[in-house]
Amino acid sequence: MSTTWQNPDSVSLMLDDCATWAVVGLSGDPNRTAYRIAKLLRERGKRVVPIHPAAPSVFGEQGYATLADVPFPIDVVDVFRRSDAAGEFADQAVSIGAKGVWFQLGVIDEDAFARTTDAGVAMVMDTCPAIEWGTQNRN
Repeated sequence: MSTTWQNPDSVSLMLDDCATWAVVGLSGDPNRTAYRIAKLLRERGKRVVPIHPAAPSVFGEQGYATLADVPFPIDVVDVFRRSDAAGEFADQAVSIGAKGVWFQLGVIDEDAFARTTDAGVAMVMDTCPAIEWGTQNRN
């Protein structure tokens, strides 16, 4: 584990200060990890926007096929995709002006991390909000 990938300031920024989360890969399937984490984010007061090619509505929130389709600002782009497919979403997050990018547990792309942080956007990789809230004793 690289502590650089899980910088406490970046984690705090996203979990404490960012309200609107686009969840890449979120569908209405409650058996999927993305659904369970999106539900947790909502329970913690976050607005969760589904990003999925089929653009399903989830939790009553309209889904969008791409990040560029979202007609309002996104604070964090939370990526539930394989490592080899995740980097493009970090690049899209930078292009839409997101404040942060979160790659879920097991999702690692060091080049995307470098591009994103070099662009001045906070990023964490290979962890989960559920883990961070549990280890940080957050409200």
